[in-house]
Amino acid sequence: MTLTYTFDPVVDPALRDGIAQLWTEVTNAGGAVGFVPPVTVEDIRPALVRHLVAMAEGRHRLLVGRDAEGAVQAAAFLAFEAHPLRKHWVWAYTVMVGPALQGRGAGRELMAALADAARSLEGIEAIRLECRGGVGLEHFYAACGYKEVGRVPDAIRVAPGDDRDDITMLLPLR
Repeated sequence: MTLTYTFDPVVDPALRDGIAQLWTEVTNAGGAVGFVPPVTVEDIRPALVRHLVAMAEGRHRLLVGRDAEGAVQAAAFLAFEAHPLRKHWVWAYTVMVGPALQGRGAGRELMAALADAARSLEGIEAIRLECRGGVGLEHFYAACGYKEVGRVPDAIRVAPGDDRDDITMLLPLR
Protein backbone atom coordinates (compact mmCIF):
# COMPACT_ATOMS: atom_id res chain seq x y z
CA MET A 1 0.00 0.00 0.00
CA THR A 2 1.37 3.38 -0.97
CA LEU A 3 0.74 6.23 1.42
CA THR A 4 0.49 9.90 0.59
CA TYR A 5 2.73 11.98 2.85
CA THR A 6 2.07 15.53 3.94
CA PHE A 7 4.59 17.63 5.83
CA ASP A 8 3.03 20.27 8.08
CA PRO A 9 -0.59 19.21 7.49
CA VAL A 10 -3.45 21.30 8.78
CA VAL A 11 -4.31 19.84 12.17
CA ASP A 12 -8.03 19.40 12.46
CA PRO A 13 -10.04 17.11 14.75
CA ALA A 14 -9.97 14.26 12.22
CA LEU A 15 -6.16 14.35 11.96
CA ARG A 16 -5.75 14.71 15.72
CA ASP A 17 -8.04 11.73 16.33
CA GLY A 18 -6.37 9.73 13.55
CA ILE A 19 -2.92 10.22 15.11
CA ALA A 20 -4.26 9.31 18.57
CA GLN A 21 -5.83 6.13 17.17
CA LEU A 22 -2.65 5.20 15.27
CA TRP A 23 -0.50 5.80 18.36
CA THR A 24 -2.84 3.60 20.42
CA GLU A 25 -2.82 0.80 17.84
CA VAL A 26 0.96 0.90 17.43
CA THR A 27 1.51 0.81 21.19
CA ASN A 28 -0.93 -2.04 21.71
CA ALA A 29 0.78 -4.02 18.94
CA GLY A 30 4.05 -3.74 20.89
CA GLY A 31 5.46 -0.62 19.25
CA ALA A 32 8.08 1.29 21.25
CA VAL A 33 6.53 4.76 21.02
CA GLY A 34 6.63 5.99 24.61
CA PHE A 35 4.09 3.72 26.27
CA VAL A 36 3.72 0.11 27.37
CA PRO A 37 0.55 -1.73 26.37
CA PRO A 38 -2.27 -1.87 26.99
CA VAL A 39 -3.27 1.76 26.40
CA THR A 40 -6.39 3.61 25.33
CA VAL A 41 -6.73 6.74 23.22
CA GLU A 42 -7.30 8.65 26.47
CA ASP A 43 -3.94 7.41 27.79
CA ILE A 44 -2.24 8.69 24.62
CA ARG A 45 -4.06 12.02 24.34
CA PRO A 46 -1.94 14.07 26.86
CA ALA A 47 1.30 13.14 25.04
CA LEU A 48 -0.29 14.02 21.70
CA VAL A 49 -1.49 17.35 23.06
CA ARG A 50 2.10 18.14 24.13
CA HIS A 51 3.25 17.46 20.54
CA LEU A 52 0.46 19.62 19.12
CA VAL A 53 1.31 22.48 21.49
CA ALA A 54 4.97 22.22 20.45
CA MET A 55 3.81 22.42 16.82
CA ALA A 56 1.75 25.52 17.55
CA GLU A 57 4.80 27.08 19.21
CA GLY A 58 6.99 26.22 16.18
CA ARG A 59 9.15 23.70 18.08
CA HIS A 60 7.84 20.56 16.31
CA ARG A 61 6.81 19.71 12.77
CA LEU A 62 4.62 16.79 11.66
CA LEU A 63 4.83 14.35 8.80
CA VAL A 64 1.72 12.24 8.27
CA GLY A 65 1.04 9.38 5.84
CA ARG A 66 -2.52 8.65 4.76
CA ASP A 67 -3.97 5.77 2.79
CA ALA A 68 -6.25 6.16 -0.25
CA GLU A 69 -9.27 6.64 2.03
CA GLY A 70 -7.50 9.40 3.97
CA ALA A 71 -6.94 7.37 7.14
CA VAL A 72 -3.76 8.14 9.09
CA GLN A 73 -1.46 5.12 8.68
CA ALA A 74 1.94 6.66 9.51
CA ALA A 75 3.27 9.66 11.39
CA ALA A 76 6.47 11.15 12.75
CA PHE A 77 7.37 14.39 14.47
CA LEU A 78 10.51 16.45 13.94
CA ALA A 79 11.61 18.56 16.90
CA PHE A 80 14.02 21.44 16.61
CA GLU A 81 16.96 21.45 18.99
CA ALA A 82 16.73 24.41 21.38
CA HIS A 83 20.44 24.63 22.17
CA PRO A 84 22.11 27.27 19.94
CA LEU A 85 25.12 25.05 19.22
CA ARG A 86 22.87 22.24 17.95
CA LYS A 87 20.53 24.09 15.63
CA HIS A 88 21.88 22.17 12.60
CA TRP A 89 20.00 18.97 13.42
CA VAL A 90 16.49 17.86 14.42
CA TRP A 91 15.12 15.05 16.57
CA ALA A 92 12.69 12.49 15.14
CA TYR A 93 10.01 11.57 17.68
CA THR A 94 7.05 9.23 17.86
CA VAL A 95 7.80 7.48 14.56
CA MET A 96 4.83 5.20 13.81
CA VAL A 97 3.47 2.95 11.08
CA GLY A 98 0.14 1.18 11.47
CA PRO A 99 0.50 -2.47 12.52
CA ALA A 100 -1.19 -3.74 9.34
CA LEU A 101 1.51 -2.07 7.23
CA GLN A 102 4.54 -3.14 9.26
CA GLY A 103 6.91 -5.46 7.44
CA ARG A 104 5.60 -4.28 4.05
CA GLY A 105 8.02 -1.41 3.35
CA ALA A 106 5.89 1.36 4.86
CA GLY A 107 8.44 2.05 7.61
CA ARG A 108 11.24 2.61 5.12
CA GLU A 109 8.90 4.77 3.06
CA LEU A 110 8.10 6.86 6.15
CA MET A 111 11.78 7.26 7.03
CA ALA A 112 12.63 8.34 3.47
CA ALA A 113 9.79 10.88 3.53
CA LEU A 114 10.98 12.11 6.93
CA ALA A 115 14.52 12.62 5.60
CA ASP A 116 13.11 14.53 2.62
CA ALA A 117 11.05 16.71 4.97
CA ALA A 118 14.11 17.44 7.12
CA ARG A 119 16.16 18.30 4.03
CA SER A 120 13.56 20.93 3.15
CA LEU A 121 14.30 22.78 6.40
CA GLU A 122 16.90 25.51 6.12
CA GLY A 123 20.17 24.74 7.87
CA ILE A 124 19.30 21.18 8.95
CA GLU A 125 22.14 18.75 8.35
CA ALA A 126 21.11 15.64 10.28
CA ILE A 127 18.31 13.80 12.05
CA ARG A 128 18.83 12.22 15.45
CA LEU A 129 16.49 9.81 17.12
CA GLU A 130 16.39 7.62 20.16
CA CYS A 131 15.03 4.12 20.17
CA ARG A 132 14.36 1.44 22.73
CA GLY A 133 16.72 -1.50 22.75
CA GLY A 134 15.53 -5.06 22.89
CA VAL A 135 13.10 -4.89 19.98
CA GLY A 136 15.49 -4.60 17.02
CA LEU A 137 14.66 -1.01 16.12
CA GLU A 138 18.33 -0.09 15.81
CA HIS A 139 18.64 -2.63 12.99
CA PHE A 140 15.64 -1.15 11.18
CA TYR A 141 17.01 2.39 11.48
CA ALA A 142 20.47 1.22 10.37
CA ALA A 143 18.86 -0.26 7.25
CA CYS A 144 17.38 3.22 6.64
CA GLY A 145 20.86 4.80 6.73
CA TYR A 146 21.07 5.77 10.40
CA LYS A 147 24.22 5.06 12.41
CA GLU A 148 24.27 4.24 16.09
CA VAL A 149 26.14 7.05 17.86
CA GLY A 150 25.31 6.37 21.49
CA ARG A 151 23.86 3.86 23.90
CA VAL A 152 22.92 4.13 27.55
CA PRO A 153 22.50 0.64 29.00
CA ASP A 154 19.31 -0.07 30.96
CA ALA A 155 18.10 3.54 30.72
CA ILE A 156 14.50 2.63 29.84
CA ARG A 157 12.47 0.72 32.40
CA VAL A 158 9.61 -1.00 30.59
CA ALA A 159 8.59 -2.95 33.70
CA PRO A 160 10.23 -4.00 36.97
CA GLY A 161 13.19 -6.17 35.99
CA ASP A 162 12.84 -5.26 32.29
CA ASP A 163 15.32 -2.50 31.53
CA ARG A 164 16.28 -1.62 27.95
CA ASP A 165 19.08 0.35 26.36
CA ASP A 166 18.39 3.88 25.13
CA ILE A 167 20.01 4.00 21.68
CA THR A 168 20.79 7.22 19.82
CA MET A 169 20.92 7.05 16.02
CA LEU A 170 22.02 9.71 13.50
CA LEU A 171 21.28 10.24 9.82
CA PRO A 172 23.47 12.84 8.08
CA LEU A 173 21.41 14.65 5.42
CA ARG A 174 24.20 16.32 3.45
